[in-house]
Amino acid sequence: MQRLNEQLTSLNINDSLGGATEFEALINHLIGKIQTITLVKVISVKATGVAPVGTVDVQPLVHQIDGSGNVVPLGEVYSVPYFRLQGGVNAVICDPVVGDLGMCSFASRDISKVKKNKAASAPDSRRQYDWSDGLYHGGFLNGIPNQYVFLHGGGIRIVSPGDIELIGKNIKLTASDGVTSTSQTFQSNTATTAQFTGGGGIQSDGDIKAATVSVQTHTHGGVQTGGGNTGGPNA
Repeated sequence: MQRLNEQLTSLNINDSLGGATEFEALINHLIGKIQTITLVKVISVKATGVAPVGTVDVQPLVHQIDGSGNVVPLGEVYSVPYFRLQGGVNAVICDPVVGDLGMCSFASRDISKVKKNKAASAPDSRRQYDWSDGLYHGGFLNGIPNQYVFLHGGGIRIVSPGDIELIGKNIKLTASDGVTSTSQTFQSNTATTAQFTGGGGIQSDGDIKAATVSVQTHTHGGVQTGGGNTGGPNA
């Protein structure tokens, strides 16, 4: 049961006495309705991978507090476009996933028609700084990744618990101190020439094969004495 003297609003009796105090209270009340930037949690993701940039549904993490001090969680914000680093047809794809924490900013005008048309459009309503006009930017307050590209003072490190694929018309590895492989196999599945250039050569702790011929264990036939040449390696 509410007490008769319990405050039900952020305003108090002094805010209605006129003058600067009432004017300031009115301004603060209106500012409180403006959405700017807040932290959110990703609830669902729509359209990911090699596709047009999708949207997320997010849950604002900062709750509201009413005049009585009661904490009121905010509802979800739906169909929020998320950020992707992209220029033309070139992009770095790292889509958000459910549970990510990130930042949501809110446009000053209704962006619903721009989202639909993907072109300059008139606002569909007169709303301003509204929850419905959010844009998601990921990567705040998240945990330790296990798959990443790490740019640091000593170089660049690419780490993945799964496969790393390089797909292109031509793939070239150039290293002044050589290319070193510590894997058990090093395969080049290409119909054209695989080129590795570098003054240090190519080193491998495991075997290297050309087709079925092993560098470590292959033998030669047709051996001739007196300075002659050997035959080709036996498979």
